[in-house]
Amino acid sequence: MGAGHSHTTPGHHDVTPRALAARKKANWILAAVLVPLTLLTITAMVLLWPSGSKDGIKLSSPYAAAPGVTFDTGKIQRVVVGSCMDGTAQQSAQPGAQQSAQPGAQPDPGAGQGSQCTFAYTEPDKGGNPVKVVINPDVAKSHGVKVGDNIRYLNLSKAPGAADAQGTPAYVFVDFVRTLPIILLAVLYAVVVIAVARWRGLRALIGLAGAYAVLVSFMLPGLVEGKPPLLLALVGSTVIMIGVLYFAHGFTARTSTALLGTMFGLGITAALAAWATDAANLAGVGNHDAATLANVSDHISISGIILCGLIISGLGVLNDVTITQSSAVWELWELAPGTSARKLFASAMRIGRDHIASTVYTIAFAYAGAALPILIIVMLYERPLGDALTSAELSEEVIRTLVGSIGLVLAIPVTTLIAVLVVKATGLRGTAATADDVVRPAERGLGSSGPAGVRPDHGPSDDGTGARIDAAPDADPAPETRRGRRAAVPG
Repeated sequence: MGAGHSHTTPGHHDVTPRALAARKKANWILAAVLVPLTLLTITAMVLLWPSGSKDGIKLSSPYAAAPGVTFDTGKIQRVVVGSCMDGTAQQSAQPGAQQSAQPGAQPDPGAGQGSQCTFAYTEPDKGGNPVKVVINPDVAKSHGVKVGDNIRYLNLSKAPGAADAQGTPAYVFVDFVRTLPIILLAVLYAVVVIAVARWRGLRALIGLAGAYAVLVSFMLPGLVEGKPPLLLALVGSTVIMIGVLYFAHGFTARTSTALLGTMFGLGITAALAAWATDAANLAGVGNHDAATLANVSDHISISGIILCGLIISGLGVLNDVTITQSSAVWELWELAPGTSARKLFASAMRIGRDHIASTVYTIAFAYAGAALPILIIVMLYERPLGDALTSAELSEEVIRTLVGSIGLVLAIPVTTLIAVLVVKATGLRGTAATADDVVRPAERGLGSSGPAGVRPDHGPSDDGTGARIDAAPDADPAPETRRGRRAAVPG
C-alpha cells in the first residue's frame, strides 16, 4: 500500500479530491440560496408575530353556560319515542341555544299534540339517576341515537326558575362524545406510520405537531389581528416546510433540493391565490362561519382568510411531490451513474408525469369529499353546471383545486431540474467516473487478496456517495444485453 493512496475497506469509499471539491461546491451553492431565504423568513416571522391580544373582539362562546346551567355527559341506557305535547322536542339543542332553552321560554308551536319525540334516558357520568334527555329532531332523523352512545347534554334542571317553568325541557341533547374513537384512530395512525416508516415516520409525526404549532400560534392569531394574509401565509408555510422537510428527511442535498422546489411551488401558488381571490371576488358570501367572523372584529378580513387557506391547503401535496421527485432523481442516478443529465431529467419526468396525474385526482377528490353536502344541495337546485361551479357555494373549492394543482404541477419539473443539476455535481459518478479519479485496487498493487475495491462500472452504495463495495473487485462485469446474458450461460 503506497503512500498517497487511500486504502478502501468494506463500508468505506474512495472519494477523490475532485469529487469532494464538486460535492462541496454544490453544497455551498445550495446553502448560498437556502440560508439567506431561511434567515429572511425567520426575520419576517419575528416582525409579523402576533401580540395575542383579543381587544375589540366580541364573540360569545357557545359553550359558556348561563348561571345554573351546565354541560354534562353521560351514556344512553334507553331510547323511547313519545308524545311531544309539551313541545320540548322542537327546542334547539345546538351549542349557544341555552338562552332560548332557559326556563320560561315559549314552546315551539310546530310541536303539535300529535307530534312524536325521541327521548334518551341517560346515566350521567358524574353519577346519579338516569335523566330524560330530549333528542333534537334533525339528529333523531338523520343519525339517531342508540343504547351505549356517549352524549353531551344541556342541564337546565338547576337554572333559576326551572321549577316554575312550563313546557321547557330540563335536559337537551347537544352533541355526541367522540373522544374515544378519535384517540383510537390517532393511536392506530401513529402505530402504522412508525411501524412502516420507523424512525423517519416518528420524526414526521413530530414535525406534523410542530407544523400545527406554527399554524395555531402564528398564522391564526395573525389573521385575527389583521396581519397581511399573503405574507402571513408565505412566511408560515415556508417555516413549516423548512422544519418538516429537514426534521423528517435529514440535512441532505436531496432534502435541500426538495425544499427549493417546494418554495418555488409555494410562490406560484401564493401568486395565483392572490390573483384569484381578487379576480373571482371570493368574500365568503353564503358561508355562516365567514359571516360570524366578519361581525366579530373590524380587523378580520374574510378574503384574507380565504387567501391564506388557498395557500395552506396545498402544502401537504406540494411537499409530497417535491420530496418524491427529488428522491426519484437520486435513485435513477444511483442505478445508472453514467446517465447524462438530459436522459436523467427525461427519465425522472416520466415518473413526474404519472405523479402529476394521480396527485391532481387526489386534490380534486379530497375537496369534493369535503364539500359533498354542498354538492348535493347544488345538485338538488338543478342549476346549470356552469352556474353551479361559479356560485358562491362552490367557487372557493373550484379555485382551491385549480390553484393548488397549478402550483404542484409546475413544481415538479423545477424540482427535477434542480435535483439533476445537484446530483450530477455532488455525486461521485458524475464527477469522478474515469480511471484517473477512481483507481481500482488491483492497479494500486493490492491484488485479488486485498480488500474489496471500488467498481466504477456498478451502481452506488447505500450511502449515496456513488461508489459500491464489491466482494470480487476483479470479476468481469455482468453482461448488459439479453444476448450477452444468454452467451454467459454455461453450455
